[in-house]
Amino acid sequence: MTLAQTAMRRPFTILVAVIAVALGSALALREMPRDVFPSLGIPTIYVAQPYGGMDPAQMEGYLTYYYEYHFLYISGIEHVESKSIQGAAIIKLQFHPGTDMSQAMAETVAYVNRARAFMPPGTVPPFVMRFDAGSVPVGNLVFSSTSRTVGEMQDLALNRVRPLFATLPGVSAPPPFGGSARSILVNLNPDRLHSFNMSPDEVVNAITAANLISPSGNIPINGKYPMVPLNSVARNVKDLEGVPIRTGTFPTVFLRDVGQVVDGSDIVTSIALVNGRRTVYIPVTKRSTASTLSVVNLVKANLPRFQSVLPADVKVSYEFDQSPYVTRAISGLLLEGALGAVLTGLMVLLFLRDWRSALIVVINIPLSLMGSILALWLTKQTINIMTLGGLALAIGILVDEATVCVENIHTHLAKGGSINRAALAATTETTVPRLLAMLSILAIFTPTLFMVGAAKAMFLPLSLAVGFAMVTSYLLSSTLVPILSVWLLRRHEKAAAGPATTASPFARFQRRYAAAGKRIIGARWVVTGLYLIFAAAVIVLLEPRLGTEIFPKVDAGQIQLRLRAPTGTLLAATEAIALKTLDLIKQEVGPTNIQITMGLLGVHGAPYPVNFIHLWNGGPEEGVLQVQLKPGAPIRTGELKEKLRRIFAKEFPDVSFSFEPSDIVSRVMSLGSPTPIEIAISGQNLSADHAFGEQVRAALEKIPALRDIQFGQALDYPTIEVNVDREKAGL
Repeated sequence: MTLAQTAMRRPFTILVAVIAVALGSALALREMPRDVFPSLGIPTIYVAQPYGGMDPAQMEGYLTYYYEYHFLYISGIEHVESKSIQGAAIIKLQFHPGTDMSQAMAETVAYVNRARAFMPPGTVPPFVMRFDAGSVPVGNLVFSSTSRTVGEMQDLALNRVRPLFATLPGVSAPPPFGGSARSILVNLNPDRLHSFNMSPDEVVNAITAANLISPSGNIPINGKYPMVPLNSVARNVKDLEGVPIRTGTFPTVFLRDVGQVVDGSDIVTSIALVNGRRTVYIPVTKRSTASTLSVVNLVKANLPRFQSVLPADVKVSYEFDQSPYVTRAISGLLLEGALGAVLTGLMVLLFLRDWRSALIVVINIPLSLMGSILALWLTKQTINIMTLGGLALAIGILVDEATVCVENIHTHLAKGGSINRAALAATTETTVPRLLAMLSILAIFTPTLFMVGAAKAMFLPLSLAVGFAMVTSYLLSSTLVPILSVWLLRRHEKAAAGPATTASPFARFQRRYAAAGKRIIGARWVVTGLYLIFAAAVIVLLEPRLGTEIFPKVDAGQIQLRLRAPTGTLLAATEAIALKTLDLIKQEVGPTNIQITMGLLGVHGAPYPVNFIHLWNGGPEEGVLQVQLKPGAPIRTGELKEKLRRIFAKEFPDVSFSFEPSDIVSRVMSLGSPTPIEIAISGQNLSADHAFGEQVRAALEKIPALRDIQFGQALDYPTIEVNVDREKAGL
């Protein structure tokens, strides 16, 4: 018994199954995550290690080296790369595709603990986390105030807003950018120290001895058992000024005699700018498996909650929203589906001249998409531009299944007979040809099954979307289409069969087309030769003119650029360069076309090493600036970048600039790299590596398509070496 015969005998069973698929697809649409791209699953682990004060050579020799040595024992490791700057190092562990990342994470933590046994005293445990190209910021929580200091806003963002923000599902909440940790500062007067012949170490030892953590005990008194806390830790910072530093026969020297204690912030190592004003912000970073739309909607819905824990003079807002791209992609699919259904219905109506038959074909389109969505949900896929693109691509293909079946039903009706026999015979006749046509189309997408890494993660969902839609369309055309044909065309067989006249304009067109086809078939070898020559000429002449991209370029109205002042530039000087850079951008595009500007200058403080994973700067001379244009601004970012390159080269001859991926699509497509192309040069001698790197750079500058060619790290940071004579120092 064929599939068509089973369907014709049990039509209501098929109808119930179709309704079940439709309801299941509705549930799938509600439950499936919505994102820009599918989960790339890049097997990467980052380790961020701080150690305040150590220079890059010490970080590399005393800490990074031991991590790299031990990480090579991890199963599935492909390579290890690291960056070391003053006070921080970041190690990237890349694994082979297919590696069990849960086991890799466990082994990484184990070897981190072993490596720390070889490191200097005081080495704090590092941050270890999964972070791939899908874990990109989808926006920023920006804090602003006209009366609060940056340190106060940092404390409010870290201790009031972040605890609420971090508990949202799918959100990764790094510490705020741009602020310094709240600290108790002891400011010593060098002249006073010299007058008492006292070293700073004496002050440190005295404060340590006078500010000990002492556990509270209990004491039984009058039938009670109260706790007995001790004020061994100062509750008021000014109490520390009464700590005696030196006692004895001479007058006692207190801390207030040589300095003062203030409640302030740590040394400023980074500055966050929003519209040219200093502030702090928290990147809204989603986890790699989370939905972009869900995260953005949750953050926006909780903005009033965040605001409620802040003072009235501090405002929090959500900026650089990356979710509109996802919503536009979903809207585009709905539009494409509607256009495909309408145009297909019109074409069927034109050729078959029967609105009932056109309706049957049109009904097949949404039902096929619903079946594909349900199958995607069952296979743990998400709603993203790849699956949406696959569904949009399938719309133009899947209609062929129902169209062929309906057209053959019309052919049988024209020969006479009942609609039941015509539907069964027509469907049975086309079962094998439709199956072969479907398999031929699916064969095009089979190479995605053999891809690996990010390519497979990107294109396999597209292939699955097309494949599921085609299979669903084939099953529907073999079952539901003949059933609907019987129900809708009964008592309308003559209308469905079409008029018998051969004098209609469409009939004359068919005869002329058939005659032209016969002539072409008669000269098939000549036509085939001309076709091959024409196709080869098009490929040879036009193919070199076409660019090659993994994904089409997107103009989201955003630009991001990295500036590098001369190495060793003070952070305040870097800030002045950044502000002037923003002014030049405003002059070029017009202040009315800019919605918001934001930037981070300098390096993150040692208390927040995880921030280096989200945004890396190599020193106080580096900064990253972002500019969001207003919607509808008549500015093309590609042309704007070329103009800005010329302006910056003229205004800042000693500063290098490079434009980086700004929108979420470009960031994901760059796989987490700040530039689309990176060249790593390794060897036994750093000076020789640098010299060879200069030769490579000179060769790359001759390629017209390349821009912003520069070294990613500074190799000439200024230092003042202090050489101590150990014999004279008594060491």
